[in-house]
Amino acid sequence: MDQTDRAPNVADLLADDESRGARLRRRTGSIGLELTVFALVTGLFPVLALVALVIDAALWVRRRKPWMALRLLALVWWMLAIELYGLLRLLPLVVSPARRDPERYRPWIYRLLHWWLSSHLAGLRVIFGLEFDVDGLEHAGPGPVVILVRHASSLDTLLPEAFIAPAHGLRLRYVLKRELLRLPTLDIGRRWAPGVFVRRGTGDTVDALDRLRLLTTGLGDEDGIVIYPEGTLYNDQKLARAKRITAKREAAVAPLVARLRHVLPPRPAGTLALLRSAAHADVVICGHVGLARFEYLSDIWQGELVGSTVRMKIWRHAASDVPVGDEEAFAEWLYERWFELDDWIEAQLAGAGTRAAATAAA
Repeated sequence: MDQTDRAPNVADLLADDESRGARLRRRTGSIGLELTVFALVTGLFPVLALVALVIDAALWVRRRKPWMALRLLALVWWMLAIELYGLLRLLPLVVSPARRDPERYRPWIYRLLHWWLSSHLAGLRVIFGLEFDVDGLEHAGPGPVVILVRHASSLDTLLPEAFIAPAHGLRLRYVLKRELLRLPTLDIGRRWAPGVFVRRGTGDTVDALDRLRLLTTGLGDEDGIVIYPEGTLYNDQKLARAKRITAKREAAVAPLVARLRHVLPPRPAGTLALLRSAAHADVVICGHVGLARFEYLSDIWQGELVGSTVRMKIWRHAASDVPVGDEEAFAEWLYERWFELDDWIEAQLAGAGTRAAATAAA
């Protein structure tokens, strides 16, 4: 069979799409940075902890600010430790002939992926005293499913692997931004697990959609695909900007975007490409509130995450109910799902305000 005529294979998706030199430079730089920072933080931990303690005590006395300096120090150490230990667990595959046989070792990689992401979340739960309340988890499985997740914090990338995957034994494939390849464990481990890392802002839509379609290859009852339809982290400024732009340039969509309060408008193209290529897959919507915006460590410094309860809500829609045959009908369907998500978030925020007022009154 000619190379151009053969059936698509997930191995094609795992193939590196850049030069060996570029990969080597990125991985050498990221691993070197993690090792250096981890060594410095570990070696200087007593001194850094004392400085953090003084800062936290002063801020607590002045304005009752939660003790964030110590927490951030612990968070940095924990995340780097998990990253480096993940690299050690990958090392046997990297240096052995196993690297030539991704399919054989994929189950092992999925277990490592679950451990890696769940361990990051476990550290966050302990350090910040997080509680989780998940409604509808039973609807998330079995597969095949395409999981649409609200994107309001870098931390929400941990939720599918920490809750949905173990509850139903799902092997999750991810659609993520390419910047996450700066994490060497993810960068190197992606060789054995299907995933698409999207270059944002390049305009290379055709190639991205082709890779999304390939991601559905062999999607079975134990598989799911995670995608973030908003494409970027939510904040009020981004939503206001989206409303201004659609009002000027997209009259048909503007009334839909104008209704949104707590989510960004979903981008239908990527999700539609997945669902058209996996017509047998149901759609799972994963909403959440309570995860403070976390793109940089400075975002978490405000202390909003400490002691918070993260509430998750999961909806499931049968494949037969999703109008993938018509782009306009699908866009309307997706916006309706986002309105439901938006209304749920509004109700949760209102309930949180009521609970806070009751606590203050008591």
